[in-house]
Amino acid sequence: MNDADVSKQIQQMVRFIRQEAEEKANEISVSAEEEFNIEKLQLVEAEKKKIRQEYERKEKQVDVRKKIEYSMQLNASRIKVLQAQDDLVSSMKEAASKDLLNVSHHHNHHIYKKLLQDLIVQGLLRLKEPSVLLRCREADVSLVEDVLDAAKEEYAEKAQVHTPDVIIDQIYLPPAPSHHNAHGPSCAGGVVLASRDGRIVCENTLDARLEVVFRKKLPEIRKCLFVAA
Repeated sequence: MNDADVSKQIQQMVRFIRQEAEEKANEISVSAEEEFNIEKLQLVEAEKKKIRQEYERKEKQVDVRKKIEYSMQLNASRIKVLQAQDDLVSSMKEAASKDLLNVSHHHNHHIYKKLLQDLIVQGLLRLKEPSVLLRCREADVSLVEDVLDAAKEEYAEKAQVHTPDVIIDQIYLPPAPSHHNAHGPSCAGGVVLASRDGRIVCENTLDARLEVVFRKKLPEIRKCLFVAA
């Protein structure tokens, strides 16, 4: 083999090696590009997913805040309604208390005297004590003295017992409310009876009776006033 043949053969080998290298380089380039595109796609999808998750999280936060704000506004509205209802009921009770003063007014003494007798009899029937201490307003002492004997006899007849010993206490119930004593203790009338040892007490004042009736009738009052609510 002469030099020309050797040179030709070497050139062929070089071309073959170069072609193999170029093909291998192309394969590597294509593979690298494919891997790059796949990785890029994965990164893009991961970022998209992260953005969606962040958006969903913020959307949920906004929804929760809206629900909390709505609940707070609803509760505030309910509290206002309940407060308005309580104010109305309180004003009714206050009006009833003022009307109650008319019962013991001097123009109605004959009616009030009969009421005092009934209240005393009722208190005695509740206590069922042979010796009782009676407390009333200072302004009502003379009225109580006028009806006390009749009340004791009525009680004795109803309870079928001896006439009880009833002592009018020298400590009086508070007077009727007035402009001079607007914020002090007051009493619209009636009596308080107690056993002599003070262990059993029957508060039969007009104020106490109003409180009992009002508390008992409160559900009906609310139903009549706020049936729509």
